Amino acid sequence: MRLHHIPRTIHPRQEIPSDQPYRLSTEWQGLLLPVLFVTLLLPHTAMGEAFVPKQAQSVSAQPSHLYLVAQQSLGPEELNTIAVFEKAAQSVVYITNTAVRRDIWSLNTFEVPQGSGSGFIWNRQGHIVTNYHVIYGADSIQVVLDDQSTRDARIIGVDPDHDLAVLQITGKTDTLMPLDIGNSQDLRVGQRVLAIGNPFGLDHTLTTGVVSALGRSIKSVNDRTIEGAIQTDAAINPGNSGGPLLNSAGKLIGVNTQIVSPSGAYAGIGFAVPVDIVKRIVPQLIQHGKVIRPGLGISLIPDAIAARWGIKGIVIAKVLPGSMADKAGLQGLEETANGRIRLGDVITAIDGETLRTYDDLARMLDRHNVGDRIKLGIRRNGKEHTLSLQLQAVQ
Repeated sequence: MRLHHIPRTIHPRQEIPSDQPYRLSTEWQGLLLPVLFVTLLLPHTAMGEAFVPKQAQSVSAQPSHLYLVAQQSLGPEELNTIAVFEKAAQSVVYITNTAVRRDIWSLNTFEVPQGSGSGFIWNRQGHIVTNYHVIYGADSIQVVLDDQSTRDARIIGVDPDHDLAVLQITGKTDTLMPLDIGNSQDLRVGQRVLAIGNPFGLDHTLTTGVVSALGRSIKSVNDRTIEGAIQTDAAINPGNSGGPLLNSAGKLIGVNTQIVSPSGAYAGIGFAVPVDIVKRIVPQLIQHGKVIRPGLGISLIPDAIAARWGIKGIVIAKVLPGSMADKAGLQGLEETANGRIRLGDVITAIDGETLRTYDDLARMLDRHNVGDRIKLGIRRNGKEHTLSLQLQAVQ
């Protein structure tokens, strides 16, 4: 028996009688006993397998590293969120705009950054949907795509009443990934939603939440009422404006537009323009560059003046010749021979719903299409009347 590289207690060539037990010195026992103990516990160490305690073996017959991976695996909800984000993020863009300013001393013109926001790809023709307030007052617009390429863009059409705008980018567009479009009429309070945007310039940021409420009324940038807005607690911050609000299937259900916050930062209340409005407005902006709205063919007295006159309702100032209102017999203000103004018709209701302001009238007309017939309630010479009227296209 020959030992190497360890302390020797016998000579290498010394023979040990077979009838005498082989005894190791105290030093040898101190070295070999731990080795034997570890060898018994790890019978498969030479094969590269890790030690698995009996308790763990009873739980799973798989090696321990697989067991640990299973402990760290993602749940179905997380996997769905990841899949939705990775697909939808390809359709979300970052929008920056600049304005031209003139130096008051040198009279030289220069561009200054004016604002930024988010948007999303509508189709493969390069149309981008965003908020009107994101590009308001812009002299030049740049769009950063998912592949980090920057494209110049031009404004195709805007609708301040619903805070929507459509841009079109330059360059190759056949590789663009349009966002899947859903609907907002079947939304339920409590269902999961995802918001993707570029808050504070941080591109492709995902936040999640739920539909907090439906049917909210919010004010657009021109103080018009947007009906049916979606309220959500998904974090929406400056820079998220114009980005998509998605359902758990990754389909567009709204366009993030504004928040309610005393500080200007996220406070748990955000609003999105419902996609059913977006689907109605965007095709018109692409085709006509503006929204073709249903109307009556009249001009109105401002609400503040009507209130000063003590009149309740919407005062008709003028009826356009040949309009549907003219054909229905509506009357506007009239100047008498002595120079006084005689009041004409005052609109009080549409289809039985009371109207008090111009915003009420616009909100009601927004629910209809060109060619629809309505029952218009008016007050003439102190008496109430109801007229049947067909809506016409107005700009």
